[in-house]
Amino acid sequence: MSRPSRRLVIVVRADPVICGHSGEARNLAEVALTRGFDDVRLLTWPLPALQAAGLPLKPLDRIMPYSTGITVERPEPVGDYRVPDGRYMAGLTGRLVELLAEQVPTTCLSMYLAPHTAVVGEAVAVARAAGYRPDVHTMAKAVGSDVTNVIRSCLRDGRFGAAVVLLTTFLANDRVLAVSEYTRQEIIASAEDVDRHCGTRLADECRRRVSVSYPPIDTSAYLELDPALVDAALKRRGLERDGYVLFLSRVARAKGVYDLVAAFARTKARSRVKLVIAGNGPALDDVREIARHDDRIVFLTDVDDEEKPLLMRGCAAYTLPTRPEPDFVETFGIALTEKMLAGGGPVITTTTGGTGEAVGGTAIIVEAGDVTGLAAAIDRAVLEMSPEERQVMEGRARAHAMSFDRARVFDDLFTAPVLPTQDRAPAAQH
Repeated sequence: MSRPSRRLVIVVRADPVICGHSGEARNLAEVALTRGFDDVRLLTWPLPALQAAGLPLKPLDRIMPYSTGITVERPEPVGDYRVPDGRYMAGLTGRLVELLAEQVPTTCLSMYLAPHTAVVGEAVAVARAAGYRPDVHTMAKAVGSDVTNVIRSCLRDGRFGAAVVLLTTFLANDRVLAVSEYTRQEIIASAEDVDRHCGTRLADECRRRVSVSYPPIDTSAYLELDPALVDAALKRRGLERDGYVLFLSRVARAKGVYDLVAAFARTKARSRVKLVIAGNGPALDDVREIARHDDRIVFLTDVDDEEKPLLMRGCAAYTLPTRPEPDFVETFGIALTEKMLAGGGPVITTTTGGTGEAVGGTAIIVEAGDVTGLAAAIDRAVLEMSPEERQVMEGRARAHAMSFDRARVFDDLFTAPVLPTQDRAPAAQH
């Protein structure tokens, strides 16, 4: 096998995890093959670890294959039961050290700061300490749960040391990125809180260095869908075009699924359309129990990546009434832009977090938690909008969503200037 000339390593929770950012990793990897990288690797977790964590997962037998040149690695844990969680990180870190030791020019991108950025930082430090002299450029991308689930929980609980660790590990990378402007501002605000309590100067560096890199989307998977394939997919599910309102996302309270079920019960449109809840997640069993007597609500838990755009195209409206929760705020909303690309009925959402950046003023907006307003929005989309109004809205939405095409996002990411290490401000006062 010939030696690669340029390598991209993405450390991430990859497929089969149901998460928009696992799709981000896939899309960046695919574009990298067309931009001079001849070895692309996704460094991720063993399947038993993902299953044990309780993460919502796609059907394992229907995961779309990656292109030749992309390798998904799932390093086994190092050690036994006496090293509870660290053994998985040791496996990831050790494998990355092995790759860095090969002296291939490497870009290493970590997505989800905890713990992937720590893996990258430790692997690079070890490779250098071992004398390997790795040719490596590091990038770290903060997603929503890095702030809402990790940093904010540290601040709420007074665990400022853990917040300092996460932020300084983030800033130790050559490039530091946020998935949306909302996320960038949340990082800065969190760093300001840490600075006030710890005497650090993290916020200034975050303000100066963190840039936005929106999620890359494979737009070709959603454009010009074959009508026959759409009709066939709907027939398999017992659905009809414009005969259902679609929720396709992680089934969790923060996604507004409880609000949606309550709102649908109040709509006039329920006599014409069904509500399809497609996905898995922690609230699935509870929502099923709530809706057990409503034959107008359909649950689909096995939708794969090929069927997803077809269901989006055929719906009368797509709803993601996301709402802020202590452990999660929607920091972009990839599914929103995917739906806007696929066409079909309008998007109904809220302006929670970064969703406004995702939809760009092309959706029907309701207040988060407003069940009455959500019911009215569904009735408007299904019963009141004319075909002409729907067509105009669909065109505007698709035009906005095209700005997140994966090739464009990749090129912006890899051509942006990098702040030299020596010009960075110190992270703490001494």
